[in-house]
Amino acid sequence: MLFRSWQDHAAPFYASVDLRNAGFKLAPVDTNLFPGGFNNLNPDFHTLCVQAAMAAIEKACPDARAIALVPENHTRNQFYLQNVEKLARILRHAGVEVRIGSLLPEITAATDIELTNGTTLRLEPLKRDGNRVKVGDMDPCVVLLNNDLSAGVPAILQGLEQNVLPPLHAGWATRRKSKHFAAYDDVTKDFAQLIGIDPWLINPYFERCGKINFRERQGEECLEGYVSEILADIRKKYAEYGVTEDPFVIVKADAGTYGMGIMTIKDPSEVKGLNRKQRNKMAVVKEGLEVNDVIVQEGVYTFENVGDAIAEPVVYMIDHFVVGGFYRVHTERGKDQNLNAPGMQFVPLAFDEPCSSPNPGDPGDGFPDDPFEENDTLDSAITASCGTDARDSPVMPGALSYTCYQGRWLFDDIWRECYQGAEGSRMCQDGGVIKSNLG
Repeated sequence: MLFRSWQDHAAPFYASVDLRNAGFKLAPVDTNLFPGGFNNLNPDFHTLCVQAAMAAIEKACPDARAIALVPENHTRNQFYLQNVEKLARILRHAGVEVRIGSLLPEITAATDIELTNGTTLRLEPLKRDGNRVKVGDMDPCVVLLNNDLSAGVPAILQGLEQNVLPPLHAGWATRRKSKHFAAYDDVTKDFAQLIGIDPWLINPYFERCGKINFRERQGEECLEGYVSEILADIRKKYAEYGVTEDPFVIVKADAGTYGMGIMTIKDPSEVKGLNRKQRNKMAVVKEGLEVNDVIVQEGVYTFENVGDAIAEPVVYMIDHFVVGGFYRVHTERGKDQNLNAPGMQFVPLAFDEPCSSPNPGDPGDGFPDDPFEENDTLDSAITASCGTDARDSPVMPGALSYTCYQGRWLFDDIWRECYQGAEGSRMCQDGGVIKSNLG
């Protein structure tokens, strides 16, 4: 049963998910098991992070007293180092000793790095002692990786008797995005059946193309074929739901992060039309690793803005608890482009109280008394993007969307609505009127 999934499958220690909200479709487009943006979370949710960390640590090692945190091999990336400092602070407030065990060969003794936010991060060498690793005199119960192992699994981490989280096979040395989305595909089918929606509304199409070499122009026929196939599938769905946007796909490395090795394609002919600069950009990812496998993923537009910048939400989790998130925004990118690129900025998500509290004894109708009254749970940044006198056209059947009304963005639940567009309008679910008299 779907509701037992958390019992049957353990949640990752932590994760972040990139979402794209097109109005007619809301879907995750990437999941990071080694999140590096804890410094971008709303500080008001620090206690929530601590509580979730306590639960995650207890699962990993009920008697945990010490954790070795292993970061990426950065000493100058201030934003990433601030993330490590924030993560370490969360863990310390959860009641464990935390020391940062670096894999960098130049870190041979405790090294303090002053951060631009006024904090200090101490890096120490990670040392092997038999089948265990230590940081100084600390013998940790858990080795927590904030290093995605893009360059492979170092010998110092292999064959440890300590609990390593996330597990070594979760790193990019072995993990593939195509396998992740294949698993997610199964989840969405069950979930969509449970709530009665089209799984496409929450799930992007994808295919994997292997044995590609961008520099040598090998595998282009495979890539062009999958691009053509997915674009055709998207057009069918767009026609079904009345979407007038042009379909597009995202081609990206099947293993990798940091927004490297990604491009937007709207026509299959673009695959063979790549110039040398474009091919070189797609050929390598983090740590200089060559790209031989790519995932061709349905592109999902974003209709969200923060000020004048295109935005997409990134949601953070510890164990199975949502602990916050932020908007990734970019003033120089379009609504059909990858925003994880140089020039991006981050705006913390200001989660508010939920608009309803479940009551098993009161089934209700699932709709508010007044769908058009102001919804204070929406982020002010979203609200600001709605024009003063704007009023959207009807939402599409089964769509997840926002409606702009009297200068406010209002979230529409999953409904089939009839909206007739003037004061005294009526909305209905399967022909049953749920609201009249907007005025």
